[in-house]
Amino acid sequence: MLRFKQLLSSIDMTQGPPWKTLLLFTLPLLVGNVFQQLYSTVDAIMLGNFVGDYALAAVGTTIPLFFLIMLLMTGVAMGAGVMVSQYFGAKQREELSYTCGTCITLTAMLGLALMIIGPIFTRPMLIFLGTPPEILNDATLYMNILLWGVLGMGYFNIFSGALRGMGDAFSPLLYLALASLLNIALNFLFIGLLGWGVAGAAVGTVISQAFTSVLCLRRLMQMRDVFDMGLRYLRPQKKYLVQMLKLGVPTGVSQAIFAIAMMAVQPLANSFGPTFLATYVIVMRVDSFVMMPNFSFSNSMSVYAGQNMGAGKLERIAQGFKQCSLMALSTAVVIVALLLTFGGQIAGWFTQTEEVLAMTAQFLAILAAGYVIFSVGAVGWGAIRGAGDAITPLWASIIITAGVRVPSAYLFVHWLGTPVALAYSLLAGWTANTILALIAYRLGKWRKTGIVRHEQPQPPE
Repeated sequence: MLRFKQLLSSIDMTQGPPWKTLLLFTLPLLVGNVFQQLYSTVDAIMLGNFVGDYALAAVGTTIPLFFLIMLLMTGVAMGAGVMVSQYFGAKQREELSYTCGTCITLTAMLGLALMIIGPIFTRPMLIFLGTPPEILNDATLYMNILLWGVLGMGYFNIFSGALRGMGDAFSPLLYLALASLLNIALNFLFIGLLGWGVAGAAVGTVISQAFTSVLCLRRLMQMRDVFDMGLRYLRPQKKYLVQMLKLGVPTGVSQAIFAIAMMAVQPLANSFGPTFLATYVIVMRVDSFVMMPNFSFSNSMSVYAGQNMGAGKLERIAQGFKQCSLMALSTAVVIVALLLTFGGQIAGWFTQTEEVLAMTAQFLAILAAGYVIFSVGAVGWGAIRGAGDAITPLWASIIITAGVRVPSAYLFVHWLGTPVALAYSLLAGWTANTILALIAYRLGKWRKTGIVRHEQPQPPE
């Protein structure tokens, strides 16, 4: 029981060896991300085996659009996470309490707006993106159900981000494990037994995410030793609302730019037909798992940088960056080796169509080097965002999207005339991302962007 209570306690990342605190925080975060990815992966496996490749393609074509719609809420969650980690590191209880309350209210407002407005534009946007007619109805239905349940997804991002900002990576892991098991059971019920197809996959995801958000809220309400929760904190305060938007909007826009890049490239993918779209879905599902260590180390570095920025320990952030980069790079090499060895067998879980399996293997072989390159850049951007610099990543996303990702996709498709050209454009974008992250980190603007101000030592008289 004592050991379990220790797992549920917050990790103070301003103390101890940097590599150790980062690793202890990253491991449950990584396992939690595995469970989170099981939502979409189990959906894809069930649809591919029980319904067919067209259902798989219908879900895949909605990914960039739904990602774009969710980005404002995701940006708020990331902005709130930076504030939580810095106020937690500075031990400022009142500021931490108002931050948590403000993000709860703001998420409710954004979620209700998306639930009402989002479904109006779903079908027109899918048509604009060139979605094949034979999968348009299923894609529209899938998107609309996710939008009607968007509050649960939004609150999970907010609550789990707040818990991690306060050093608790274990609770979100536990709740995600429970929710993933629930999602698998619901998939067998809705898709396998009731034959609801893509609607069943969407309904299962919505219910599972809502369940997880309730568990995260319950855990937050138990942390009275760290912050307070009450009605007065739910009334948005200008100071915290402005700071949250200042951090969250640029982050959301940065992610939106990448989503727009995905949407700009989606017509290219759609032009190769439903068979390639099924391949694209499988590649993206495998990609989400391979990328998880990179994103887990990035998120850990963000919390680590935030807590130490709040505590005024800038040199400790530099130490953590070096050690975290080495761990991320080593992990990526191992994961890529496993991918190249077992990628074909993994693709076989989704479909038995030989053409799809062959294209999937070719895609993953091209992307392999990119996963290793991306790992260091992910840690760099995590440090920069955690320190409170949301503007530099915004400019970087514009440069990568407008200068590399989209142009290279169209150029490579024009030159090569095959779907694998899209893999080369991803590789180019990831390489540019890492180069810019290292440049931005070395320039050091992040050192001056903390939201907690510390008294400077006075020179002796």
